[in-house]
Amino acid sequence: MVLGANDGLISVASLTIGIASSGAESSTTLLACGAAISAGAISMAAGEYVSVQSQADTEQADLALERQMLRDDPAGELEELTLIYQRRGLTPELARTVAEQLTLAGPLEAHARDEIGLSETLAARPLQAAVTSGASFIAGSLIPLATVLLTPPQHQTATIALTCLAGLGGLGALAGWLGGATWWKSSWRVVFWGSLAMALTSAVGKALGVEA
Repeated sequence: MVLGANDGLISVASLTIGIASSGAESSTTLLACGAAISAGAISMAAGEYVSVQSQADTEQADLALERQMLRDDPAGELEELTLIYQRRGLTPELARTVAEQLTLAGPLEAHARDEIGLSETLAARPLQAAVTSGASFIAGSLIPLATVLLTPPQHQTATIALTCLAGLGGLGALAGWLGGATWWKSSWRVVFWGSLAMALTSAVGKALGVEA
């Protein structure tokens, strides 16, 4: 969610600054900002859905293969599960006992979790991923949108840049804190690349500018 918000903030702010720097009217800048939010959120959601759905398809294919192997060679699958637990440090006798007990409780679940690393908690959820990605993009893009709405046209470029860099710094620090990294390093990286993106689009907007 933090990464999606970062993306929404940087991309929408950069595009809006490019439009504002071109000398376009405030209404045009606002229209571009709204279009960027809509297109970006839909693109992020669609891309995330396709990506995670591909992961889900792979998981289902792995489970189907495991079901087939359990039907065709249950003894071999039990031995395979036993060896997995032995490699994790259990004695051969205990590993066999654990494998037998888990197989009785649910052979597919045991192999999915311990052989191929799948579980209900970690299962791919395409729709959830799409909604989260699109919503977080919109949340991040609200900062440049609010700035465009509340700032006079002659001050929009500088104000958008300052407010969005502050927002990026906060999101970067949050990402670093959540990930257990040094928060100020994470914040600095995001601010640096965000500044670069906004500077480049501002330069393009001025180079291709129009009369207000």
